[in-house]
Order: sequence, then structure tokens, then C-alpha cells
Amino acid sequence: MPSTFQTALENGHCFLFDGSTPTALYEKGLFINRSFDHANLENPDLVRGIHAAFRQSGAQVLTTNTWAANGVKLAAYGLLDQLEAINKAGAELARTALSEVPGSPGWVAGCLGPLGLRIEPWGPTSFDEAKGYFAAQAKALVEGGVDLFVLESFEDLNEINQAIRAIREVSDLPIAAMMTPNDEGQTLFGAEPEWYIRKLSDWGASLVGVNGGSGPAPLLELLKRFRAATATPLILNPSAGLPRQVDGRLLYMASPEYLGEFARQALQLGARAVGGCSGTTPAHTRAMRGALRQERAFSDHGSVEPLIREAVAPKAPLPPEARSRWARKLATGQFVTSVELVPPKGMDSAKLLEKTRQIQALGADAINIPDGPRAVARMSALATAAIIEREVGIETVLHYACRDRNLLGIQSDLLGAAGLGLRNILAVTGDPPKLGPYPQATAVFDVDAIGLTNILSRLNSGLDLGGSSIGEPTPFSIGVAANPVAMDLDRENARFRWKVEAGAEWTITQPVFDADSLFRFLDFAEAFHIPVIAGIWPFKSARNAQFMAHEVPGVFVPPALLERMAKWAKAEDQVKEGLDIAQELIGRIRGRVAGLQLSAPFGQVELVAPLLPGRVESAGGAA
Repeated sequence: MPSTFQTALENGHCFLFDGSTPTALYEKGLFINRSFDHANLENPDLVRGIHAAFRQSGAQVLTTNTWAANGVKLAAYGLLDQLEAINKAGAELARTALSEVPGSPGWVAGCLGPLGLRIEPWGPTSFDEAKGYFAAQAKALVEGGVDLFVLESFEDLNEINQAIRAIREVSDLPIAAMMTPNDEGQTLFGAEPEWYIRKLSDWGASLVGVNGGSGPAPLLELLKRFRAATATPLILNPSAGLPRQVDGRLLYMASPEYLGEFARQALQLGARAVGGCSGTTPAHTRAMRGALRQERAFSDHGSVEPLIREAVAPKAPLPPEARSRWARKLATGQFVTSVELVPPKGMDSAKLLEKTRQIQALGADAINIPDGPRAVARMSALATAAIIEREVGIETVLHYACRDRNLLGIQSDLLGAAGLGLRNILAVTGDPPKLGPYPQATAVFDVDAIGLTNILSRLNSGLDLGGSSIGEPTPFSIGVAANPVAMDLDRENARFRWKVEAGAEWTITQPVFDADSLFRFLDFAEAFHIPVIAGIWPFKSARNAQFMAHEVPGVFVPPALLERMAKWAKAEDQVKEGLDIAQELIGRIRGRVAGLQLSAPFGQVELVAPLLPGRVESAGGAA
């Protein structure tokens, strides 16, 4: 067999990759709260012995124990300074195992896995940052002496693209690139098999395919689709089925014999490489080696014309003025006002609707509906908005938080919102559960507000997360939140810029109590040419002012305002002082903002009534 992997690949050879080194490490007592990659330095004999066992079982390609040895994941264990050493040792240990076990030629594959964070357009990590993490790892693996690279368990095409680009910056070695799809073959963001397998080929991978999943069977069906989509050699590395916990240990249900039969069928269907993922052991590799030896597995399968699946062209979004009354007023430079009402704690919306009608009569343009503020469970914000628009007829601004939904749920919710006629969406990340009364509740955060804005923009162009058509584009008017007094203003401003780049069309600030801080933000935001709506919160009492100052994250209340509220003993005097403060602030800022979002403390509409259109106009004139 030729000495280099690329030459063997070009000569039509088939390859047997090894199985799961992390599974073997776990079986030998390494706890999951440790970095398995650090075992390259802490337990080198153990790692080398696992590689040797796979080699003795017939594996021709040994993958390094470096799947999570990138800067992001190592930093979580305090091991960032050992990144180079861990990756070089991983390559050297696999190379040593190859030399210790005689047999046919073999190769060492430098293994890279996902970073474990969201990159643009779904998260705050830029493409260049992601590429930098992968490049650092790839460089160390090259120095350790790998023959090729293996990219495993990627769910995001954007991320694996950066990994391929990073490798190409440091090496011209072959790349085996594998996505991890669901049982229907789609990736996390809904990309179809023909699409992502072709993109991996276009980006220069030498082998393309999938790994992981719930077991071998679904991968055979995908293989047929892959062959029709690309002429690039294909690789399949299934898991050994879904794990079950038996006596405190995770056991995988797919037997070695089952994996052997899978390998036989995969090679007959045209795969050029097979191997194993989670749960696969040297016994599985030995069974797969038997399939590799069967002469019929290497018969000529005939040529297959690739199916060229072009990207779906995005459609032109609706012009802003055609999406909603709210959007039309902002697009034409008219001043807007909205009032925030929190969804009810139960299912009875009668009181909320009564307050909504009062606000409508006072001339507000919309009702703002927060989504689980301070991580308190209430009626669904989406359902609340739909009820208000149906029963009262006033538009809503639906706050939509990323905390509680995965990507599939987000897309489903947003399509449902569009179908219900909701048009104005404020994309927010959401308060973490620990702020609320259910601190043990889990958070999802598949994306943050930046990624959510990208999703909304994509839907407005008629495309889903995977680039497939949804038919007519959604007509959302897209807003985002901003905090003029964030503790880290540089980061806040950078995130605001990314939100605008993702498609934000207007922004609503956190409640502001200091005009000068707002003006500084407005000076910064002016370059982005989107309307800024100021959040206004009239204090109900001195206690309420103290609560806003000390208990609400991201809010700054000047001490002078706390003193003004504290000087009054009577409740009615405190209410009047709170309104005076709000009216003075509105008088100062009205000429520089596109509108006001008024919060009604405790749902008391009478506290914001004097600030609605008629009073706002007079306050602006007085200024």
C-alpha cells in the first residue's frame, strides 16, 4: 500500500478507522469531570495502550486523543497553557502505537472536534476567532507528526468550514470532514444531507461523511443520498447505538457483529472508509476488519452523476413600512410610544385586556410583552401577544428570549408567531434561571440575541436555518435591546454593532434614568442609522427606586434621584415625584430618540397615563 494517505486514497484503497478512545478511557476509570485529552500527558501509557489495541484489531488509521484539545475546552479545565503539549503528545502516542504493532501500513489522523460555543451568525464568536482556535490546534498536531486530519461531530457547517480553512493555513495534508446529523440526516440548523456533503467537498475535504448518531442503520440510508450528491470519497463512523446506564456504567447496545455487518453493507454501497464513534471498542473494529477483507466490498459500483443542489436564493424582504403600523411609523420618522405589560401568572387574561384597552384609549402605538422577565414563569409571551392583538386590536411588540428554546423550537415559534399575525419582535437573550424562583431550572441558550436576530433576518428572506425555502418570507419588524449603562460598555457596544449587522432595524434601551448616559449611547449608535426607543420607568415609590437601583441588573439610578424619592414620606408624594422625574427625563431626551417604551410598575396603568402621547407632547414642548 502506498506510504502516504493521499496516494492510497487516490489509488482507490478503502480504509478502516479506529473506534472511540474516550469510550475506552471512560471504561478504564477516567471520570467525565476531567479532560480526557489531558490523559496524553498524565496517563500516556494508558492512551498508547488503547491505540495499540485498536491497531491490533485491524485499524489502519489511528485518530489522536485530541477531540476536545482546543483552546476553548482546555481553558475550561485551566489547561490552555498546555494546548501545544497535549496535541503534540496525542500525535506522538498514536505514532508510537503504529510502530509497536506490526502489520500493514497505517496512518495517524489528527482529531479536531467542535469548539463547544456558538459562532456567527448564531453566536458572538466571530469566524476569525473560531479559525484561530482551530489553527492553533492544527499547528500543534502537524508538529506532532500526523498524516491527515479528522474533523468529527460537527453540527454547524459554518464552524466546520472555519476548521477546514484553519487546517489549510498550516498544512496541505488530507482532511476527513464529518458532520453529525439527526436520524433524518439533517444537521442542527436543518441543512439537508445533499447540501452539507457537497459543501464539505467544495471546501476541499478529501473524505466527507458523517459520524455519531443513534446507531449504524440511519447512516446507510444517508450513504445512498451522499453518493448521488458528490464524487468525493465517503466516510461513515457510526456510534454503537444509544447508550444505556447499567450498574452505573454507560453501555452501548450495538454489538461488534452488527457493526461488522454495517461495514460490509457500507463498503458495498460505495463508502471508502468506515470506523467507529462513541461506544465502539477494539472488538467492534475487529468485526469491521472482516468486512474490509471481503473482496466483493471492493467491486466497481459504476459512476454516479452528482446531483448538484444549488443554494436556495433568498427572497427580498418586505419593505419595513409594509410589515406593521409600528414599523411604518419608525420607517417614516414618526414618534412611537409603547407600554410594557407583563403576561398574567395564570391563564386568565381579563385584567390584562382591560389595561390594554385603557392604554389603547390613551393613544399608545403598541403593547410591549416581556418574555419571562427575571426568569419568572408566566403565560407565554407569544400567546399573550396573540390574545391582545385578537381581542383588542392594538399591535404588540413581542419580546422573544433565547433562554427556554432550542433552535428547532425557536424557528417553530417564530413561524407560528408570523402565522398568528404577530409582526414586531424584540430579540433578547433572556435572564438566566438563577435570577428567578426556579434556580434549578435549566437554560438552553442555543443562540443569544445576535443569533436570534440572524434567524429572524433569514426568515424574512424566506429561508429556514438550514437554507431551505419556507415559501413566502416572514414580515417581521426586528428590534433588539441595548443598555446605555452596561458595566462593560465596549462589549455592549460591540454586541450592538453585531446585532445591527445581523439585521436589527430598531432598538429599545433598558430603563434609563440618566440622560447623559443615554446621550453617549446615542452618539455611538448614530453611525448605525437605526431608530432608538428609550425605556422609561416612572418610580412608584422610594422603595421601588431602591429596588431598581440595587436589584435589577443593567440599570443605573443616579444617587440624586434616590435622594429625591426618599425625601417624601407620603405615598402619593412619592408617586408624584416619580412622575416628575420621568417627565423631566422625557423632556430632555425626546428630541433625540425615536420613541418611548413606558413600563407600568406592577401593571398600574395610571402611573404611565400622564406620560402617554398628549402629555408627552406637552413635556417635549416645555423642553
